[in-house]
Amino acid sequence: MTQAKNMNTFRTLTTAALIGSVGFIASATLAQDDATPATYPKFKTLRFDENWSEFDPANFDDYWDDIKHHNLSDDGENWVGMGGELRYRTESWNSFGFSPAPTADDTFGLGRLQLYTDWHFGDNFRIFIEGESAWATDRDLAGSRRGLDVDQLDLQNAFADIIFPFGDSKDKLTIRLGRQGLSFGKQRLVSTLPWANSQRSWDGGRAIVNISDWRIDGFWTRYTPVAKYKFNDWRLGPDFWGIYATGKIGEDNSIGVDLYYLGIEYDATRTYNGTAGIEDRHTLGGRLFGKFGDSGFGYDVEGAYQFGDVGAADINAYMFATQLSYAFKDTDWNPKMYVGFDYSSGDDTAGDTDVETFNQLFPLGHAYNGFMDLIGRQNMIDFSAGLSFKPHKKFLIKADYHVFSRSSDADSVYNAGGGVLRATTVGASDDVGQEIDITVKYLVDRHLTLQAGYSHFFAGQYFTDTSGGTADEDIDFFYFQAVYKF
Repeated sequence: MTQAKNMNTFRTLTTAALIGSVGFIASATLAQDDATPATYPKFKTLRFDENWSEFDPANFDDYWDDIKHHNLSDDGENWVGMGGELRYRTESWNSFGFSPAPTADDTFGLGRLQLYTDWHFGDNFRIFIEGESAWATDRDLAGSRRGLDVDQLDLQNAFADIIFPFGDSKDKLTIRLGRQGLSFGKQRLVSTLPWANSQRSWDGGRAIVNISDWRIDGFWTRYTPVAKYKFNDWRLGPDFWGIYATGKIGEDNSIGVDLYYLGIEYDATRTYNGTAGIEDRHTLGGRLFGKFGDSGFGYDVEGAYQFGDVGAADINAYMFATQLSYAFKDTDWNPKMYVGFDYSSGDDTAGDTDVETFNQLFPLGHAYNGFMDLIGRQNMIDFSAGLSFKPHKKFLIKADYHVFSRSSDADSVYNAGGGVLRATTVGASDDVGQEIDITVKYLVDRHLTLQAGYSHFFAGQYFTDTSGGTADEDIDFFYFQAVYKF
């Protein structure tokens, strides 16, 4: 009892200290000049994608400038940079898991600290190391503190790059070996999942070819699932490999193109709608994206087909996703409207020799199928619409609406992690539900971003039909988040 009390006291003090730190940082940055020099490199989700090679701290006066590029040799060929991120989010849930029980209501905190160091030795060799500590305070919902919430102390990235220039000045081949984040295209199938408190990473090798307007990634890795209180072990994850190419085609390179092959093989038995066995799955896909001239209309279309086997059963699955947007020109507040349609196949017959449930792999579902991360891209139809606008250059307000249903009434509803959210029953409705998401984001300055949101999920008839009358409540979700990057 004393140990538990001490742990709770420690978490409370840690949380208070973190909130105080964020508050201090916010007050300090608010006092700074709004102007951001255009020559500052942009902070990116994958910090190793940032380019500080030409940055000269002597020309700027930000507090962190000196650590972003420090020369190790007089000629400037060898240098080291450092940086990181401090993030804290408070989440509040009501009727989590569609449950009316008091234990389904909870408010808790999620904190994350990431620090990296980036070493460059000439133009041909680089070492990047990034550590992460993610923790949760008093999360008492179903699942308690999950791997999504807690990764006490670990390596997020630890790799070496060997770079071989060729052809034109920007053409090069990069060989990357070690632990690394993977993120491709619109992240519908492969993402580090930055919204989660602990992010995904993979151990292995990658060859990156930059040539003309194209980038081609070939990789062979093993996924490293989170071990909350131990070092993440690549031996526990599935093998994951593939080729991903992205570039531009058409007149004036106006059409963006992604082409990819992704393979995955699991060591442990996997089950899809009553069919079980070792899964060996292959995904072929492509994506087109761009704008229709100067009209303000934009488009994004992606499709993928999967084949392989689960035990003795054959895989025959697919997905299709599209979004059409319109950005109003020369209008106050920069309004933008968009509509979308997502379809992923489900299994038509339980326990037969065909597996038709799409495997969403490692998605950023949060960005496409609702901020609540309830519904995954498996046996799912999602009609969506949204509106965003900027009442001020630092403010972004978004409203999104989703209507979910099942693509096959013989298969279950899956969650954002690919697990069964609620198993189907005979005669269950295809009406999964609707979700409304409201998001407000404020860019205090180039370092600090504040974000808040509210979501409501209207549980569909499916949850009533499969709950036995005990777990079909609507769900409410509210959060506030502060992110400080340096």
